[in-house]
Amino acid sequence: MILSSSAAQPSAAELRALFVSASIGAGHHQAQMAVQDALRAKGVALQEMQSDVVAYLNAAERSWTVDLYALEVKYAPWLYEWFYHATDHQRPFSMIEFFCRWVGLSGMSSDVTRLRPEVVLSTYWSSVPLADKVRRRSGLDFLNALIVTDYRAHRHWVRPEAELLMVAAPETKEQMIKRGLSPDKVVVTGIPISPKFGALIGADKAALRQKHGLRPDLPLILLSGGGTGSYRAQNAVLTELGNLGERVQVLVLAGAQGRGVTQLGGATLHRLGFTTDFPELLAAADVVVGKAGGLTVAEATTLGVPMVIHEPIAGQEEYNADYLVRHGAALWAHSLGELRSLVRQSLDTDRHAELSRNAMSLGIPDAAERVAEAILQKLGRA
Repeated sequence: MILSSSAAQPSAAELRALFVSASIGAGHHQAQMAVQDALRAKGVALQEMQSDVVAYLNAAERSWTVDLYALEVKYAPWLYEWFYHATDHQRPFSMIEFFCRWVGLSGMSSDVTRLRPEVVLSTYWSSVPLADKVRRRSGLDFLNALIVTDYRAHRHWVRPEAELLMVAAPETKEQMIKRGLSPDKVVVTGIPISPKFGALIGADKAALRQKHGLRPDLPLILLSGGGTGSYRAQNAVLTELGNLGERVQVLVLAGAQGRGVTQLGGATLHRLGFTTDFPELLAAADVVVGKAGGLTVAEATTLGVPMVIHEPIAGQEEYNADYLVRHGAALWAHSLGELRSLVRQSLDTDRHAELSRNAMSLGIPDAAERVAEAILQKLGRA
């Protein structure tokens, strides 16, 4: 964990906050950082600790949780799909939730005892029952809060131990309430993203492309492969993009094999790997093709960039994709054979304009500020 303070000396006005993410994808940590930036922008002096619920696990625990998840997503998505749906039940007892009250408990207890936080903010569900267990054992009083980073409320995200749950969309809140949570616990904030994205709304795409060495006169496609670069369909998708029947530029970020510019049929591939220029590159793009992670959806809708989705992670990303398609902000290629046609549709001038308008109508660029405000209100600091 990392302990830091935004003030030189501790003071009564400081907000002691434990931020717990999960290193099973970049989005959980990015959401936390966006909220911290928003709190500081409101003049809150933070004494914060950064923690990772995965780091609370020992080697054996990681092997049958995080490592197993990574293997299923990459090599046996059908198995993860079965797990996702099998655990999304309404029965009163859940073995997974029972274990999550104990697995990693010593790490969470150590962090809470050290910081004595006023709020524990999680961006993955499994740290919420842990925080509650520590609170009951220690007698310490703090706000147990959760940011839901997908658009559907799977049972695991419906955490009765939390006093505050901040969700992506009105329908996510409705799902939470139907599953038994009190309406006053659930606040629609959107998924928090960096303020850099909001600042780029309406930016000049041609100027951004020139800045990053891209051609303004050719369509620009950004490949969404996830923060860990584990997108199974990446090579197949790139092959299809190279055979669209028109020249395009494709940005390959996470999971890029090598660096540099290469040609694949009619597609010029810019293999960039990890880059801090992602907000500007997304703003410069015409369409995002690939996965449908929660943070990617939030960022793309903020900028009005349509998505063409193919092989999302079974379960949560499929529901993210369904959310976008139902609202006219994306197209979903259920098979590889559909992909070329749908990408061409998304690049058609009139269709693109329609998809872009619908995407932007879903965007919540100030979601991080809304999360910060919800937390401060709950703490009586607003």
